[in-house]
Amino acid sequence: MRIVLQRVSEASVRVKGSVNGAINTGLLVFLGIEEADTFEDIDWLCNKVLKMRIFNNEKKVMNLSLQDIDGEVLVISQFTLHASTKKGNRPGYIKAAKPEIAIPLYEEFNKHLEKLLGKPIKTGIFGADMKVSLLNDGPVTILIDSKNRE
Repeated sequence: MRIVLQRVSEASVRVKGSVNGAINTGLLVFLGIEEADTFEDIDWLCNKVLKMRIFNNEKKVMNLSLQDIDGEVLVISQFTLHASTKKGNRPGYIKAAKPEIAIPLYEEFNKHLEKLLGKPIKTGIFGADMKVSLLNDGPVTILIDSKNRE
């Protein structure tokens, strides 16, 4: 499981012209799921999302977590995070999980993150053509892969 975290001042996702989810200060999370992912990956990544100290304290030092600032979360499914670019110029997505595996894991990730955060999160729609808008704060963008924990 891979995520791209972006610290945002605001972010939203539109599907078919309508806003499906919008947040203010917090994290935009792009989530890529592969066939080998499990609940262990979900739990580990959700804890990383909540505890990653990438928000500024009063001294303008990144030392606060999403929980510390009572921030919001927008999660967007993105299979392209598992693109293979080794051969040629057209990415391959063989490692990206098929919908029958990815959808339940995506839904479980969102439920688990919401439970740990203690408040609702916002999401896109799995597999939809989504238009994502964001105001990246910093900019701060972090890549995390649950298969590279060490």
